[in-house]
Amino acid sequence: MQEVLDFLKKVGVYYLATVDNGQPRVRPFGTIHLFDGKLYFLTGRSKSVSRQLHANPRLELCAFSDGVWLRVEASAAVDDRREAKLSMLEAYPELKSSYSPDDGNMEIWYLRNAAATFSSFTEPPKTVRF
Repeated sequence: MQEVLDFLKKVGVYYLATVDNGQPRVRPFGTIHLFDGKLYFLTGRSKSVSRQLHANPRLELCAFSDGVWLRVEASAAVDDRREAKLSMLEAYPELKSSYSPDDGNMEIWYLRNAAATFSSFTEPPKTVRF
């Protein structure tokens, strides 16, 4: 899991895919945070990605750097604990102007049953599960 976290932090922006009534939806994300032994990302309840994940928690994310790409297949689960939200905001203080743990909109999700595969044209794929 640490290798996945380090890679996503290094790239800064990754792409998260959900399903919306059978239609794939992909958007850039920039939050990834380790808390309580799990990888978390943040979105707003008012956003379509939240609605899509509540309807179908299966997701994929993808990132690329230095000739290596990472694909993560996982399910997402919401964590409504205030301490988890505060930890995310401490990791991304620039988001404090947009989100608050008590605003009713901040929503953080963690990855579960994840399979993360690192691939390149020069090395065999490597998969880690967490």
